[in-house]
Amino acid sequence: MPQYLTPGVYVEEVDSGSRPIEGVATAVAAFVGLAKSGPVNEPTLVTNWTQFVTSFGDFMEGSYLAHAVYGYFMNGGGVAYIVRIGNEGDSPLARGELTTGSGASKKAAYHIEALAVGDAGDKLSVEMEPKTGDSASDDAFRLVVKRDGKVEETFDDLSTKPGAKNAVKVVNAQSKLIKLSEPTTGAIEKVAKGNVSLGGGGGKASPARLEPADFIGDAAARTGLGGLEAYDEVTMVVVPDAMSAYESGTIDLEQLKAVQLGVITHCELMGNRVAILDPPKGYNAQLIKDWRMEGAGYDSKQATLYWPWIKVSDPLSGKNIFVPPSGHVAGVWANTDNTRGVHKAPANEVIRGAVDVEIKITGGEQGLLNPEGINCIRAFAGRGIRIWGARTLSSDPAWKYINVRRLFNYVESSIKGATDWAVFEPNDQALWAKLRRTIAAFLVMEWRKGALFGMTPAEAFYVKCDDENNPAEGIDLGQVVVDVGIAPVKPAEFVIFRVAQLQGGTSLVAE
Repeated sequence: MPQYLTPGVYVEEVDSGSRPIEGVATAVAAFVGLAKSGPVNEPTLVTNWTQFVTSFGDFMEGSYLAHAVYGYFMNGGGVAYIVRIGNEGDSPLARGELTTGSGASKKAAYHIEALAVGDAGDKLSVEMEPKTGDSASDDAFRLVVKRDGKVEETFDDLSTKPGAKNAVKVVNAQSKLIKLSEPTTGAIEKVAKGNVSLGGGGGKASPARLEPADFIGDAAARTGLGGLEAYDEVTMVVVPDAMSAYESGTIDLEQLKAVQLGVITHCELMGNRVAILDPPKGYNAQLIKDWRMEGAGYDSKQATLYWPWIKVSDPLSGKNIFVPPSGHVAGVWANTDNTRGVHKAPANEVIRGAVDVEIKITGGEQGLLNPEGINCIRAFAGRGIRIWGARTLSSDPAWKYINVRRLFNYVESSIKGATDWAVFEPNDQALWAKLRRTIAAFLVMEWRKGALFGMTPAEAFYVKCDDENNPAEGIDLGQVVVDVGIAPVKPAEFVIFRVAQLQGGTSLVAE
């Protein structure tokens, strides 16, 4: 408290007693898979398709990651973390030798190596141009890096001599495309014009051998899924290249199950994210039901499964191909969150970019699959290709709907992140009242948005924090307990119209 010793007027800012809670983001996806280039096992934030291409390259044969991310942004996704797995050393780097001069004066100037793995570096070329002008020295030059003839990077006022302008020192510190090294023939005394096109990069950037551990990773080493533990904002996890690894024979069906169980375990341990799983390709209704119940047997309120695969356009081959639906589904989730709210079930929504489905599903077949938590993707005449299911893989009826699970994730994360101010505050009635007001104000706003069921706030939620759930023993332990109950809205999964036949006309008989 301030001390008033000098006569005068004092102005003080006082706490109003209530701290607003701002809802956390719910539309943040994480993708784990194979890419042409980019950092390995380093979660990288991208907010659009162009950023993904710049950081990780374009579509790649033998990988579904690019298709999943492209489908995510096409369907309304806005923020994503990309985790590229695999060993960069399994694919050769494009390289070349920059020479200057011609004939007898021709001499190697620099060895150049692309930083991009695979064939991405084969499209690079490097030009060396001497600096001109009266003040230009014989060792001064500029370096231009091009991709498919388009200038990507330019380095001016470089020098072949040691010092601050040394080409190797400057380029290796600043370039995102190439790496320079000095030749063994000695330094260039006088720079001449030269150029080189890099080559020898591998056609694929996928490692020679993948194991479940590459996907699951290690939290301590920040690899694979483990690297995502440091990013609390992630709410969806997609691993599309588990399917490409299975299709190529890199992992078998049991190892595929191990990868997906690792994804589920990660989501359950984190508590604030949901896994979007893909089934193997080529399954009919009976096979997918058997795989779900006996082959996989997953039971988790933090995981979902969508079937069948969808057909999309493949820019790489110019044809339509089947891809796992998880990336496109994640985009639908994000778009639903942004337009309606996390409480809205992400179903009965069109999948943008989907040309067709792998197999047409009948109502009878879905009647067998829906109770098992298999969310079907169906093609409706005149209504497009739509997600026609909104269930988790949980056997607990309380958590069978995706929107209920994600609403609780949202409420829990929002309250947790916005009440840190209460830690180490005096544990008394004043603190209890502040917590009640803060949380109640947040839940009233959610109720007004339609996220909670009830005609009044009292029917939609309760917040209890008093001496009944905070006895003296708990206070002595430094604990303050707040009980929060909410009534989530649930989707109208079955809309039933009861139609009765009435006798027409009028009757003269009095009853």
